[in-house]
Amino acid sequence: MELRMTRVKRWINMNKKEFNADGTLKEEAKIQLLAEGLSDAAIDDYAAGLKSQYEEWKRLDETDPEPWIEYTAEDLFSQEERKKFNPDGTLKPEYVEYARSIGLGEGYLKQLEFKKKLDVENFNRMSETWAARGMNFGEYQMRSRLSAIESYAQRQEQVQQDIRNGEDLDSLPLSVDPDDYYQQHGYNPG
Repeated sequence: MELRMTRVKRWINMNKKEFNADGTLKEEAKIQLLAEGLSDAAIDDYAAGLKSQYEEWKRLDETDPEPWIEYTAEDLFSQEERKKFNPDGTLKPEYVEYARSIGLGEGYLKQLEFKKKLDVENFNRMSETWAARGMNFGEYQMRSRLSAIESYAQRQEQVQQDIRNGEDLDSLPLSVDPDDYYQQHGYNPG
């Protein structure tokens, strides 16, 4: 089942209280606008403008569709999670074998697997819900993670700059190894 993020689908979801799926103004909406004091001409202009916008989105969907990458829950697994779990959230046999060899209990492994399977199910459910509205949940999650990684890298750079500027160790936003801090300042307690 290939669901695509279409501009028209998003437009319909944003305007569904006033407009039909074909981009025309609903009769109830027209009555409401008349009751609010708008003239027939103003309402017709409003409806024509949004119908024009609808037609433009429809044309773009046909001639230049937006990309839609089908992300799975596994795409969001960390490297460590990829070693432990199958795409459906079940534990990999080799990890179970390793975990038992280091003394991890059966109850712990079942709980670990249960939580990951629940994460995968939640991801799949959210993906379907968002796709029905024309939005890509997997892409949103991926962008969120990439943004967090980028902002962490930026904070690390800022910490290094703060160290070079002589900021106090306690005032830095990220934890810094005191030895690294003092080494940057030319202090060698050893």
